[in-house]
Amino acid sequence: MQLYNSLSRTKEEFIPNEAGKVSMYTCGPTVYHFAHIGNLRTYIMEDILDRYLRYLGYDVTRVMNITDVGHLTSDADTGEDKMLKGAKREKKTVMEIAQFYTEKFFEDCNALNIRRPEVVEPATSCIDEFIKVIESLLEKGYAYEAGGNIYFDTSKLKQYYVFHNFEEEDLEVGVREGVEADGNKRNKADFVLWFTKSKFDDQELKWNSPWGIGYPGWHIECSCISMKHLGERLDIHCGGIDNAFPHHTNEIAQSEALLGHKWCNYWFHVLHLNTNSGKMSKSKGEFLTVSLLTEKGFDPMVYRFFCLQSHYRKSLVFSWENMENAKVAYNKLIARIASLKEEGEIDPTVFEEQKAGFVKSLDNDLNTSLAVTAIYDVLKAKTNDATKRALLADFDRVLCLGLLEHAAKLNEEKNVEAAKAPVSDDPFVAEIEKLIEERKQAKAAKNYAEADRIRAYLLEKGVTLIDSKEGTTFRIEGKE
Repeated sequence: MQLYNSLSRTKEEFIPNEAGKVSMYTCGPTVYHFAHIGNLRTYIMEDILDRYLRYLGYDVTRVMNITDVGHLTSDADTGEDKMLKGAKREKKTVMEIAQFYTEKFFEDCNALNIRRPEVVEPATSCIDEFIKVIESLLEKGYAYEAGGNIYFDTSKLKQYYVFHNFEEEDLEVGVREGVEADGNKRNKADFVLWFTKSKFDDQELKWNSPWGIGYPGWHIECSCISMKHLGERLDIHCGGIDNAFPHHTNEIAQSEALLGHKWCNYWFHVLHLNTNSGKMSKSKGEFLTVSLLTEKGFDPMVYRFFCLQSHYRKSLVFSWENMENAKVAYNKLIARIASLKEEGEIDPTVFEEQKAGFVKSLDNDLNTSLAVTAIYDVLKAKTNDATKRALLADFDRVLCLGLLEHAAKLNEEKNVEAAKAPVSDDPFVAEIEKLIEERKQAKAAKNYAEADRIRAYLLEKGVTLIDSKEGTTFRIEGKE
């Protein structure tokens, strides 16, 4: 399997630290509001990576944090705590906000078939671990106290800007939007490990520490939670591309300063979901949620399908028109699958040939667009329906588009409608009506050969089919 590593900026063969096992860390949500569908694109693609590794036979342990303290509205350790902002907005406590939006996040994940990681750890449950690591960084000379806060000293590193070829002046205060000067810092790239002096007099969550009452900075939590559950050597770290700097950069700095060796081998970053006006974000008001998609008539699987049609390292443009196109394509796909019969024996030769194409697609840096194409290749393959259904079930272990489940539901709905339809007393007419319905399903599934066969069969019986915008009627030879 070849996987693009953001750290080396190249595709690399994926080789875990321990044969057969994979440790995987995912940056979780800051639970101050609903997740928007741009956030969820990242989790969908991480879910595909997780499921594919399991499909290949790896024993995967995946850990996700829940940020319920310490994430400020500016990446430069300034601005308002996002959790406090949510609490003020809804006139609730921070913990009430955290619990509510954590539950809503996982409801969205369930709707999108995103599996829950083995370990989900809120930051507020690891305060002792944060303090212990910060103490070690102070002892090793990688951190310092200034103005009541504890800062990481980036000048002690041989290389700080590891993800991009940044020049120092490119990151000077004022260059990036939202960055403010902090007079306590020795170097402009230094970042806060622990706050004890804050402009927020009403900061709700604070803990005792060796440096005074305060709370952790955002960056320290992911390093500590990862090392707590996955050890000192991590295989894969995931997140959105906007986390690469400064969040993931700071994670690497503090983790490797603490450990004294390389911490994580592969960095997996998903690019943004954009609208026509640019990156989707809550602050810009483009707040599209799973529940809004549902209200507008889109099954959450349509959004997952929409995301999988594009490579994770390409920005994806959202529009209602694009979603409508994805809905039409998904529904047609399900209709074609619904026409497959549950009969016959699986052809092992065809199965392995088709599976090889699917695996080749995902081995190539998780190319989900080609993996979706592999579904259509199965439907076009010259083999029986049993083999096709088995392949679709196998592929959906990774893609998780609900293919056979949605197809079964569609057939069930059709059976209910058929049961409601009046049945002719004339057996010949009843047979004609049944075949017309089968022909309609065949056409919906683009199985035109079957549709033509039914028409020809009925014509031999003296029945002429008449298609119109209103549907299909028929005329029996010799009858008005």
